[in-house]
Amino acid sequence: MPRVTVHRKAHFNAAHRIFNKEWSDQKNLEFFGKCSNPNYHGHNYDLIVSVTGEVDPVSGFVMDLSILRRLIKSEIEEAFDHKNLNVEVSEFKKMNPTAENIAVVIYDKLRVKIDEKLDLSIKLYETPRNFVTYSGE
Repeated sequence: MPRVTVHRKAHFNAAHRIFNKEWSDQKNLEFFGKCSNPNYHGHNYDLIVSVTGEVDPVSGFVMDLSILRRLIKSEIEEAFDHKNLNVEVSEFKKMNPTAENIAVVIYDKLRVKIDEKLDLSIKLYETPRNFVTYSGE
């Protein structure tokens, strides 16, 4: 059977602050720049969730994209959209909500909901030119 990758694109808006709690605001500013703003800042995140596997001979699907759409909505968009990640998302209470860490959290939240025989990859755009990818490695 051929292996095919299907993709689902999603979007959410969220605020965050990247900083080290042990440092002064000045040191955070020097290290993290404007991303360490004590009043937070926001991004319009674009998310691409990719699932790779064998095409099912009965359905013709790798994964039903309507199921993937519902998973992304319930697990990611509802949890992150229009939230202050540092304050309102439990995973980031003690972890810097960098694009890298957000991608890992998204992967972990979806991985447990998607059949293990399927490969999962996350591509998260923080800006149109800055993005990260994560596949569980």
